[in-house]
Amino acid sequence: MNKKTLVFGASLKPNRYSNYAIQRLVVNNVDVVAFGLREGEVSGIEIDTNLLPYKEVHTVTLYLNPERQKDYYDYIVSLKPERVIFNPGTENPELYQILRENNIDFESACTLVLLSTNQY
Repeated sequence: MNKKTLVFGASLKPNRYSNYAIQRLVVNNVDVVAFGLREGEVSGIEIDTNLLPYKEVHTVTLYLNPERQKDYYDYIVSLKPERVIFNPGTENPELYQILRENNIDFESACTLVLLSTNQY
């Protein structure tokens, strides 16, 4: 299973779900890249603070609330991911519509649950 995943809204704080998601993705041998507000490392993955032109991103898993997502709509679409996962608290009908218009699949789900139930 190697669905290169961008953890969007990554946190260095170990009690944050985005941090735990990076850890679980790494354990599951998923190629991970991460974007967040603070530079650092989680499970050997560098958190980038600049929007990089990542290649071949299969999944973007969101950990930003809908209001904060607005600044990143164009960037997310530009990556041309296969899917976007809206983790609990990130659901965003406005972005759903943009993704539909760009033929990008999305789901409201929990990355951690998908991983633990082999549905990722």
